[in-house]
Amino acid sequence: MKISVVIVNYQTAELTMACLHSLLLEQNKIEFNVIVVENDSKDNSYEILSSAVEEKSWSHWVKIIKAKWNGGFAYGNNIAIREFLAGEDSSEYIYLLNPDTCIREGAISELYTFLETHPTVGIVGGRLEDTDGTAQNSSFKFHTWKTELDRGFSLGILSSLLKTRCEDKVPEQATQTDWVAGASMLIRSTLFEQIGLMDESYFMYYEEMDFCFQATLFGWECWYVPSSHVVHYRGKSSGITDNKVKAKRRPKYWFNSRRRFFLKNYGVTHALFSDIAWLFGFSTWLLRNKFQKKQHNHPPRFLYDSFINSIFVRGFHILPVKNK
Repeated sequence: MKISVVIVNYQTAELTMACLHSLLLEQNKIEFNVIVVENDSKDNSYEILSSAVEEKSWSHWVKIIKAKWNGGFAYGNNIAIREFLAGEDSSEYIYLLNPDTCIREGAISELYTFLETHPTVGIVGGRLEDTDGTAQNSSFKFHTWKTELDRGFSLGILSSLLKTRCEDKVPEQATQTDWVAGASMLIRSTLFEQIGLMDESYFMYYEEMDFCFQATLFGWECWYVPSSHVVHYRGKSSGITDNKVKAKRRPKYWFNSRRRFFLKNYGVTHALFSDIAWLFGFSTWLLRNKFQKKQHNHPPRFLYDSFINSIFVRGFHILPVKNK
């Protein structure tokens, strides 16, 4: 097999089936197989998926695995990645694909061709888009104390001075970037041998940024390739990232992941400045927004939750905090 596809399902059986169906578009272009990890949804997702795969006679290219418990996004992906890497005929590439996606024709083969012709690139992501073709941000810079200051203040002039954002304008050409969204990410199998699997201490969010960060430490490049088109029904899996609906209160695991990323990759001092930058900047923005009486879509109690989950309250411990 050239490519092994990993899909992690959590209470999204219908979306996962639609995603699998869209993969039929690529079967005449490139050789691949799929493992769907049913991440202990506590519903009948496993039975639905297993029955559907059997009914459609897809079992020769789709395998359903039931996880013992819901350990999060990285945990679910790693179950399939381990099995693929341990196989007798392991694939050259591992493709991480969200269940709340449908690929356009050529989406996988475009990413594959790019990696085949760019040996210094270890990770590549494609263009995520709405159903009407509107591009979503899926190419980013690593978060640092500067990005936190910028995101907090939300001032255009500050963004220009700090040069912290690459997602304000979606690139139209293949572009080197820091990290790409894990909803559609093709990875060389050799990377896992060098840097290990995804960090399961992240329950959800920041794990793909962390993985790309580790890859850069080994000299690998990460690129965004917009010729690969994938429809992303954002927020359907997590309920967080859909900007078109009223924001819900941000879950604790998001803050745990954010804190872990800064402490693990930059150390205590940088993490401390990152929290100061965000809390100060966002507090200033809230005051400015109140006087200007502008509407916003930040999660409820975001400043309060940011503080109680900061290192000022949680400390400098980077081991995972249980999410149950």
